[in-house]
Amino acid sequence: MGTRRKSREFVLQMLFQADMGKQTPAQVQHTFWREHNAVAEEAKNFAEELFLVAMNRSAEVDALIERHAEHWRMDRMAAVDRNVLRAAVAEMMAFPATPRAVVINEALEIARKFSSPEAVQFINGVLDSVGRELEGPKVGR
Repeated sequence: MGTRRKSREFVLQMLFQADMGKQTPAQVQHTFWREHNAVAEEAKNFAEELFLVAMNRSAEVDALIERHAEHWRMDRMAAVDRNVLRAAVAEMMAFPATPRAVVINEALEIARKFSSPEAVQFINGVLDSVGRELEGPKVGR
């Protein structure tokens, strides 16, 4: 498994911990990294950066997800799915150089590992729609 994939899985786990435990980013970071202390620095750094983007811009991230998850409120989504979406949307927002298709594919692979088979289509549809909005209109089309 690549470093970025591992980082993205860590981000999902940290967002899940923050979401379910109602913990602050500092609390999550303290307990999470104490349990995952043998992580390569590169994986930890990307995970930290992405986690903090998702947490610090959570209102913006959640609003974007809800706007594109037709008829679904965040609190009605499965916790894993909600946090897979949060991590991917935060990455699209903060790391525009990473191709949208890569971010979506990584999110889908993580959803296949941690969520239900039905969730993959839902996550794919929401992320594709969010990605199109974030890219904005194309000049010359």
